[in-house]
Amino acid sequence: MAGLISALILVPIIGALLLALTPERFARGVAFASTLASAIIALCLWHNFDSAAAGLQFVERHTWIPAISAEYLVGVDGLSLLLVLLTTLLFPFAFSAERSGRGFYALMLLMQSALYGTFTAQNFVLWFLFYEMSLVPSFLLIKIFGGHKRDRAATKFFVYTFLASVAMLLAFLGIYLLRGTFDFAELARLGRTEVLPGNLRWLVFAGIFFGLAVKVPLYPFHTWLPDAYETAPTGVAMVLTGALSKMGVYGFIRLLLPLFPNEIRVVAPWLLALAVCSIVLGSLAAWAQSDLKRMVAYLSVNHLGYCMLGLFALGGAAMPSIINVQTAFSGVFLQMFNHGITAAALFYFVGILEQRRGLRGIHDFGGLMQCAPVFCGWMSVAIFSSLGLPGLNGFIGEFLIFKSSFGIAAVFTSVAVLGLLFTAITFLRAMQLLFSGPATDACHSFPDLFAREKAIVIPVALLMLVIGVAPQFMFNIFNTAVVQMARLFA
Repeated sequence: MAGLISALILVPIIGALLLALTPERFARGVAFASTLASAIIALCLWHNFDSAAAGLQFVERHTWIPAISAEYLVGVDGLSLLLVLLTTLLFPFAFSAERSGRGFYALMLLMQSALYGTFTAQNFVLWFLFYEMSLVPSFLLIKIFGGHKRDRAATKFFVYTFLASVAMLLAFLGIYLLRGTFDFAELARLGRTEVLPGNLRWLVFAGIFFGLAVKVPLYPFHTWLPDAYETAPTGVAMVLTGALSKMGVYGFIRLLLPLFPNEIRVVAPWLLALAVCSIVLGSLAAWAQSDLKRMVAYLSVNHLGYCMLGLFALGGAAMPSIINVQTAFSGVFLQMFNHGITAAALFYFVGILEQRRGLRGIHDFGGLMQCAPVFCGWMSVAIFSSLGLPGLNGFIGEFLIFKSSFGIAAVFTSVAVLGLLFTAITFLRAMQLLFSGPATDACHSFPDLFAREKAIVIPVALLMLVIGVAPQFMFNIFNTAVVQMARLFA
């Protein structure tokens, strides 16, 4: 199966190039065809992936720039495959939310290729190239196709992410100049010793941490996110929250934790405090919003805070048990996937409200249950999934994270539980204002879900239910990767 990963990365780029030669009326079809071809390749990867084998699979390695030890080195383990599948699921979902022109679809396909590259690259130079490649189409999609205040939001997004990337690049250049490697596996081995001498370690650690924290985003580096998500078109917001935010969490798992275990252990209380702030303050900020897009944006900060809570609790433990380590990683991995599809679904439903009425304020609707019960029912599934209701996908990941974190950092985890309460209040308030009460003027003739919208929403909602009831098929993807990573910490 040689070349599958390269094909996965190249197909969206070829689709973007084809769009330049395609008449406008066929642009949507070409975009869907490209993402369908990518989906077939991703499913081939999953089908041929040996879940019992340790290490990378489907490895492709070619000399690229020998002078700086840069290689074209790609491969997947369970975590990479999980995020490839998430990306594959999100893009047709996002395309279904938008009807736009060739430029929009071409930029989206370039972003898809960058995400595939980021989740499969195993050399820092190649990884950083794809990591930065995602920045340009994201910026242009917000700048060109965004809504009100798009210039300010796009500029803020670019400045934050660009400065963070520069800090991370300089940090890795420092590592290379002293250690002479960009290979992820070699860097992980170096992490078991002193990667860099003296205080230089802390400077490099700070650069990488800042670069990844902005991408997650982690409090207080999150302030670009609400503006970007509010302004971005619905399909773009779905990809930003569903996939691009996972690049930061992925970087923490793949780079920072293996490279600097001792430094993370020293500053773990401060990092845990930031994760708790993301969880609690994110949910409180969502509670205060009247714009539904901003509400979902802040709840994205809240839910990604759970992932960081699990990772920082794990990194701060002096001698964690193997069970706690495996539970934490399993919860974080599953939460990354679950948040991706759930948050994207919430943005999709908010997008429907905006398309129908040109409004998305929480007070602009009321009594929707009377005229659009099917819409309200399926949106409630996404809301309850985000709440972590048992029986839906959101419950499993959060439960595993809290279970492991309570055993390691009980005080911080106890405070973080307040985020669950505030999230519940936020969503229940939104449901009451949107679905209940007398129908407002904007809702008297509000059409229910169309057949094409049901064909999109129902499979995604059923996936949430399947993962919530029988999640073992998801664990089978990354169990071996969890065992391998646990050996670094236990």
